[in-house]
Amino acid sequence: MDTKTTIADLLAAKRQNRKIVAVSCYDYTTAKLISQTEVQMILVGDSAAQVMLGFDSTLPATMDFMVAITAAVRRGAPNVCLVADMPFLSYQVGKSEAVKNAGRFAAEAGAQMIKIEASGAYLDVIKAVSDAGMAVMAHIGIRPQSISKIGRFKAEATTAEMALELITLAEQMVYAGASSLLIEGTAAEVAEIITKRCEVPVIGCGSGPSCDGQILIAPDILGLTQGPSPKFAKSYSNLANRTIEAFNEYSREIQAGQYPDKEHSYHMKAGELGRLEELLKGKL
Repeated sequence: MDTKTTIADLLAAKRQNRKIVAVSCYDYTTAKLISQTEVQMILVGDSAAQVMLGFDSTLPATMDFMVAITAAVRRGAPNVCLVADMPFLSYQVGKSEAVKNAGRFAAEAGAQMIKIEASGAYLDVIKAVSDAGMAVMAHIGIRPQSISKIGRFKAEATTAEMALELITLAEQMVYAGASSLLIEGTAAEVAEIITKRCEVPVIGCGSGPSCDGQILIAPDILGLTQGPSPKFAKSYSNLANRTIEAFNEYSREIQAGQYPDKEHSYHMKAGELGRLEELLKGKL
């Protein structure tokens, strides 16, 4: 895609029943590759704390870290709709702090939309950031930043009462000013109802096929992650094994003296080696 995908484009896709393709990505190199595909949206998620830094939760991600990697992704993919993820404690401490931090993503990193993990307690934050002129993606369903409070994650809205609560929350988020919703780990039937009832684009993450779009993290798509993955994660390649093979081949060539060879080395200009040898003789 040559032209930048806008929020208006996403809304048009929803209204025309065209699926939105989104990827969570954290670095310039991967973003540059994604920019050459049909993917319309990149979310720079705070899951980078786990995928890039090796933590066991998203909580250690800081604003400075998130702004830096979001800016890197923008440089790699200037044509996508870029969504930045507000990390833990970047908005929970108050509306003014939330607006300030959201503004950093817009001004310093070129983000077009700000994602906020939102319960009913943060409707005023959604409204404040929206009123400040920034588009908000409200993240509902499973909310990874709440892991320290709930202990472990389980599928959301699996009972009628829970479903009604989440549907109501989704509608409240839109009323507060959310331009989009991300629904994670939610019963497919409920995600479908929310998608039909809400006028804004709804992106699903482990929430069934009826959302307006879908998102997975790039390492899962590429088959780079090792070990257990969420039930909804699907790999479209097996780059982990191929990457290991490449590093092993690199190691073998070095140990065998095959790399670097003449082709992969720089060389003196013609005749200069002889001149150097003469100069060295003069120094003996």
